[in-house]
Amino acid sequence: MSASGSSYSDRFRVLIRSLTGISLPQSKVVMIEQRLRRRVMAFDLPDTEAYLEQLLDGQGMEEELRIVIDLITTNTTSFFRESEHFDFLAREALPQRLAAAKGTRRPRFKLWSAAASEGAEAFTSAMVLAEAQRRGLQFDFAVLGTDISQRMLERGAEAVYAADQLSTVPPDLVKRYFMSSRHPSVAGKVRVVPELRRHVRFRHLNLMDETYPVDRDVDLIFLRNILIYFDQGDQERVVQRLASHVATGGYLVVGHAESMVVRLAGLKQIRPTIFQKV
Repeated sequence: MSASGSSYSDRFRVLIRSLTGISLPQSKVVMIEQRLRRRVMAFDLPDTEAYLEQLLDGQGMEEELRIVIDLITTNTTSFFRESEHFDFLAREALPQRLAAAKGTRRPRFKLWSAAASEGAEAFTSAMVLAEAQRRGLQFDFAVLGTDISQRMLERGAEAVYAADQLSTVPPDLVKRYFMSSRHPSVAGKVRVVPELRRHVRFRHLNLMDETYPVDRDVDLIFLRNILIYFDQGDQERVVQRLASHVATGGYLVVGHAESMVVRLAGLKQIRPTIFQKV
C-alpha cells in the first residue's frame, strides 16, 4: 500500500476495530493487502487503495464488509486445543455444577463457545459432555457456538471436517462421534454424527455489541485466544459483558496468553486461565 494510501489504511483499521474489536497494527498492512487482493480483482479495481476507498465511502457495501471481516479474522482452531481445559470441564466443572443443581430432576448444563470459529471447540465440548452421560451422569446439555465470521459459522453448522483434523481426537471418540462416506465427493472428510450435532447450535454474534442475546445462567464460557486481539478497554468491556451471562458458581475460561487480562470483581481465579463467578 502506497504512502498516499495511508489515510485510507488508517480509516480501514479504525473501521475494523469498531466493527470487530480487533486492533490491526500498521505492521499488518501487508498482510491485509495480501488477503484483500482477490477482492480488489473481483471489483476490477487497480489497487488496494481504490478498493478501500470504495469500501469506506461506497453505498451498499454491507455484504462486502462481512466478506472483509471473514478475510482478516484469525480462525485457528483444533479439536481438544489446550486439552487441560476439557479435563477441567469433565472432572471439576461439570460435577460441581450438577451438584449445585441437586434436586433438579434432570439438570441442564449450558456451555458457550464465544469465539467458536468453525466449531472444533464447541464439538469438543459436546464430546466431553456426551462421554459424561455415557459414564452414567444424568443430565442434559446444550452447547452454543458464536462467532463474528458468518463463513466460519456455516462450516460449524455443517459439521464437516478434513479427516486429518481429527489427529488430536482420541481414536475411540473418532469412532463414536464422526462418520465418513465412501462417496468421492466427500473423500477425506468426516462429519459429526447427528446425535452430537443436535446438542450444538451456532449463532452470529459480535463481541463488540453492547448486549448479547444469550441466557444469563451459562455454566461455562470458553473465550480463548480472542482477547489478545483487543485493546485493554475492549478486553475489560467484553469480559464484563460475558461475566453477566455466567451463572453464579459457573466458569469463564480464557487462553493461556490471556490470564492477566481478566480483572473483574466477582470473578475468582481458580487456575491460571480459569475464573469462577462468586
